[in-house]
Formats: sequence, structure tokens, C-alpha cells
Amino acid sequence: MEQRLIDLETRLAFQEDTLQQLNDVIVELRDQLDLLVQRVQVIEERLAGLEPTMFSSGEGE
Repeated sequence: MEQRLIDLETRLAFQEDTLQQLNDVIVELRDQLDLLVQRVQVIEERLAGLEPTMFSSGEGE
């Protein structure tokens, strides 16, 4: 019975460590995703600013 308790405590400690590692990865990925969303928004704004110029320059020809 004692060994079984030790085994369960060992497994629990391992699972807690694994959960913390997974949480760290999730936090890192969320930060990267936030950065990518910001970059896409900047690109969309730049493209929106270019579109009228591209269309107006083609109309005069």
C-alpha cells in the first residue's frame, strides 16, 4: 500500500509539472498570436490606404 501511495504521488507531481509546461507554452503561443494579429491589422491598414491610389491611377489611362 505504501508503494502505491508513493507511485500515485510521483505521478501527480509529474502531471503537475507537465501541466505547468503546457501552460507556459500556451502563454507563449498566445503572446505570439497577439503579435501576429497586430501585424495583420497594420498590413490591412496599409493595404486599405493603397487601394484607392491603385484604382485612381488606372482610371486615367
